[in-house]
Amino acid sequence: MPTEDLTLPLGGPVPNNPQPVRLSRAALKGQTPAQIETHLRERGWTNAWRDGIYPFHHYHSTAHEVLVIARGQARLTLGGEGGPQVEVGEGDVLVLPAGTGHKNDGSSPDLLVIGAYAGGREWDLCRPEETDVEAARERIGRVPDPECDPISGEAWVEAGGNSSR
Repeated sequence: MPTEDLTLPLGGPVPNNPQPVRLSRAALKGQTPAQIETHLRERGWTNAWRDGIYPFHHYHSTAHEVLVIARGQARLTLGGEGGPQVEVGEGDVLVLPAGTGHKNDGSSPDLLVIGAYAGGREWDLCRPEETDVEAARERIGRVPDPECDPISGEAWVEAGGNSSR
């Protein structure tokens, strides 16, 4: 399955991560929310939730996050203010390494996102204007790589992830 890797700039008010965002189009299309949660759980991505995506720039410094668009569509900005925008729709899967900025810039009324975290790690909510970015970078550096890719279940490095930070 083709995956788009999006490398984001480092060093700004949103730390981002040397590992790219991975976007897999329609990878889980046609699955119910319960099926998506089971799929992710079987691959070690737990602590799941169902909702939308915040309409403000934010990131998580304590966990890698996967977002699956279960229903609807959205336009997201990645990496912080001025970052690239992506359009996502049903079945699309975004893997956001710890520190990756993301924001919902508009979505359909029926948007439903399933989110989960590698290894079920607890997540924090960091907003660039409210967070000490240097302390966040230290936390990000301590987040272990995921064991498995949330789509294929392959070992992280074999699935295209890397452990360079």
